[in-house]
Amino acid sequence: MWIFLQQKLFQKVKKETEIKRPILKNAARAFLVGGLICLLGQAILEILKLYLEKEMANAVMVTIMVFLGALLTCLGVYDKIGQFAGCGTIIPITGFANSMASAAIESKSEGVFLGIILNMFKLAGSVIVVGVLSAFVFGTLRYFIGI
Repeated sequence: MWIFLQQKLFQKVKKETEIKRPILKNAARAFLVGGLICLLGQAILEILKLYLEKEMANAVMVTIMVFLGALLTCLGVYDKIGQFAGCGTIIPITGFANSMASAAIESKSEGVFLGIILNMFKLAGSVIVVGVLSAFVFGTLRYFIGI
């Protein structure tokens, strides 16, 4: 009986003190900022297509977006955007650049090799592994099935 009363009291206190999350507001912010990042990438791509062939324009656009993500991380701007937008900043390629640059910045005191180079891929390593594995699986499926 005593345990039942404690659980009931715990549930009551938990319900009264629980912070209400503005889910719709957070989703709208993530959608807006993630969309703006993608819009910027598309605008850069369309400008580059005027001067370069399509494949080269794609590669240059991705390079520019990764550079901008890393630069904004180093300047401390990307973190502020991330606090506002939540997951809207981690989905585009700039989020990958942010994860690598922030890990490198945090570990620079350990030295160039042991600090920056080895620790830079701690956070981004899983993204690279999943990307390579997914590319292998889908490439194999496409080759054999013709998807």
